[in-house]
Amino acid sequence: MEAAGAGAATPSHASMVDTDDFDLSRLLNHRPRINVERQRSFDDRSLGDLYLSAMDGRGAGGYMDSYESMYSPGGGLRSLTGTPASSTRLSFEPHPLVGDAWDALRRSLVCFRGQPLGTIAAVDSSSGEVLNYDQVFVRDFVPSALAFLMNGEPEIVKNFLLKTLLLQGWEKRIDRFKLGEGAMPASFKVLKDPKRGVDTLAADFGESAIGRVAPADSGFWWIILLRAYTKSTGDHTLAETPECQKGIRLIMNQCLAEGFDTFPTLLCADGCCMIDRRMGVYGYPIEIQALFFMSLRCALLLLKPEAEGNKDIMERIVTRLHALSYHMRTYFWLDFHQLNDIYRFKTEEYSHTAVNKFNVIPESIPDWLFDFMPSRGGYFVGNVSPARMDFRWFALGNCVAILASLATPEQAGAIMDLIEERWEDLIGEMPLKICYPAIEGHEWQNVTGCDPKNTRWSYHNGGSWPVLIWLLTGACIKTGRLKIARRAIDLAEARLARDSWPEYYDGKLGRYVGKQARKHQTWSIAGYLVAKMMLEDPSHLGMISLEEDKAMNPVLKRSASWTV
Repeated sequence: MEAAGAGAATPSHASMVDTDDFDLSRLLNHRPRINVERQRSFDDRSLGDLYLSAMDGRGAGGYMDSYESMYSPGGGLRSLTGTPASSTRLSFEPHPLVGDAWDALRRSLVCFRGQPLGTIAAVDSSSGEVLNYDQVFVRDFVPSALAFLMNGEPEIVKNFLLKTLLLQGWEKRIDRFKLGEGAMPASFKVLKDPKRGVDTLAADFGESAIGRVAPADSGFWWIILLRAYTKSTGDHTLAETPECQKGIRLIMNQCLAEGFDTFPTLLCADGCCMIDRRMGVYGYPIEIQALFFMSLRCALLLLKPEAEGNKDIMERIVTRLHALSYHMRTYFWLDFHQLNDIYRFKTEEYSHTAVNKFNVIPESIPDWLFDFMPSRGGYFVGNVSPARMDFRWFALGNCVAILASLATPEQAGAIMDLIEERWEDLIGEMPLKICYPAIEGHEWQNVTGCDPKNTRWSYHNGGSWPVLIWLLTGACIKTGRLKIARRAIDLAEARLARDSWPEYYDGKLGRYVGKQARKHQTWSIAGYLVAKMMLEDPSHLGMISLEEDKAMNPVLKRSASWTV
C-alpha cells in the first residue's frame, strides 16, 4: 500500500475539519437496533421481482430480509454449504495464534475524540510504535472491520462508516482538477493537537498517493461494508439515514454516469485499486468489475425505494446489473474450451454476428497459458478491451466474483477446481498469489516502467499476500470446498507469527518474506482472523456473500440481424 508519509504536508484546500459542525456526529451515540427475528427462508425471486415488490410498499427492511436471509425456517443458523453452524463450531479447536492476533489488531486501533475509528497499517506488536504510515486506509480496514463485526463489536465499524461518509462531502481537488462528488478517500488520519486538546481529520483522495491516482474501489468497499454492518447487526437505521442514502446515491451516480463507453464495465486508470502501482491493469480490471458488481447489488438492498431520488437510481442499477453480469460471464470467462475457441479465432470480423467481438489476436495468447490451463477449471481473466485480453489470474477479483455471485455456480466451482489443480502456482507455500504469473524482462520494463518494487515474484507482480486468505476462505465456504481453506490456513499459521506478520512474501512459491514487506501488517493479521472465524462459524459468511440472482441467466437468443 502506497501513501504519503506521516510527515507529509497537508493540502490547504480542505484537508482538515472540525466534525462538530456536521450532523452525522449525532448518529455515533445511537445504539444498533438488533433484529433477532430474521428467520425467513431464502427467497429465490429475481432482483427485478424484489425491486418491484419494494415499490409496492413492503419497505427496505422486508426487502432485504426476503432477499438476503440465511436463516432456515426452523430458526437455526445455516451455512451456505448446508452445514449447521453448531456442528462446525463443536469440531473447531482455536489455534493459540488467534489470541496473539487479536492483541495485535487492537493495538492498531486509532481513536478520534475518545472513540475507536479504524486501524492503521502497521503497529509494532511489542512496543506499540506506529510503523511507516499512520493513516487508516479504507480498503485495508475492511478485513479489520469484518473481524470486529464477527466478534460482536459493531460500534468501531459504525464510527468508521460515518466518518468516511463525512469525508465524502469534502471538496476534492488534485492540482486544479475537481473530483466527482461520490469519490471516497483512499485514506485518512487523525491529527491531534495536544495544546488545544482537539482531534481533526486529514483525508487523502489520491493527491498524496504515488502516481496521484484516485481510488476507484474505496466507494465500493464502503457500500459493501455498510451492507455487512447491516446484515451482522440487524440495524437498518444507519443505512436508512438520509446521509447514508445520499452517500450511496452519490457513489452510484458517479459509476452509472453515461459517456462514450460501449461496455457496462468501468474504465479505470492503472493503480486505482489494491494493485496501486503501475502493473498494466488499466482499462477494465477484473478487481474493479467484481467490486462494482457487488456494490451495485449491495446498494440495491440498502436503498429505500420511497426515498427521494432512489427510484430512478434503483432502476438504473437493475439495468446495469443485468448487462454487467452478461458481459463478464461471457467475455471475461476463460476455461479450456474457451481458450481453444480463442486459439482458433478469425480476426477483422466486421458484422453484428462477429464471434471474435473484441478482435483478440490469437497470436497474443501467451505461451504459459497453454500449460497452465487445466482440462477442469477456469477463471475470469484480468482485463478485456478492444484487441486486448490480459490472461493473468488475479485472486481478489475472482474471489469477489464468487462471493458476489457474479460467477455462476458452475463458474465458481471451476475457479476452485483451478486453485486445486494449480496449487503450487496460486498458493505455493504461503497463500495467496495476488496475480499469476509474474511479468519479467522487456515486458516488465514496458508494463511497470522498470518499477524496482514490482520485480518478478514480488509485491504486486506475483507476490503472495496473506490478507487475501479471508477472501479465499469465504469463496471456499460458499462453494463447499472447506478443505482448500483449511489447507491454506494451515500454511499461513506455520509462518505468519514467526515472520512477524509480513505484508507480503516473495518468490514463485512465496517462501521468502518480501524484500520491502512491512512487518506487523494489520490487514495480514485481520485477514487471518476473519478466515478463522468464518471456518468456526460459517454463518458469518452471510455478511460478505450474496446469493445468485436467477434472472441474470437469460436465455441467449440469436440476433435478428443474423444471416446464413
